[in-house]
Amino acid sequence: MSQLAFTLARLGFLVLLWVFVLLVVRALRTDMADTSAPSSPRRRSARESGSSPAGRRRGATRLVITEGPLAGSMVPLTPTSLMIGRDQNCTLVLNDSYASSRHARVFPKDGTWWLEDLESTNGTTLAGRPVHGAVELPIGVPVKIGQTTLELRP
Repeated sequence: MSQLAFTLARLGFLVLLWVFVLLVVRALRTDMADTSAPSSPRRRSARESGSSPAGRRRGATRLVITEGPLAGSMVPLTPTSLMIGRDQNCTLVLNDSYASSRHARVFPKDGTWWLEDLESTNGTTLAGRPVHGAVELPIGVPVKIGQTTLELRP
């Protein structure tokens, strides 16, 4: 009888182990998925946000890291999107376990700068409020991604 119980316990352990492995693989695949192309619901929410595309943010030239491991660093802004995350192909690479591989992006649109959370696991905040989809990014307002805080500066 104890031989049967031991065998059943081993089989149960193997089943639990495989379930755990499959959950880990699923989480890794989700985190590594390319989410750089925004879906239509996120684009719609950005248009409906009511943010004015006035030219008052044209003067922004850089993204400055104010807190975190890279504090004091800055990334110059270009006419293209700036990807932020753990992935080595991102423009701003964060070595932070709280940041997703492709966490967020900053991009120009209609003469202003926008911030988009790319469905990251731990989220992005703008002035302490969660970002869902794309929102206009004002100069000097703190953006928190994991342990890093950054701001748009002139």
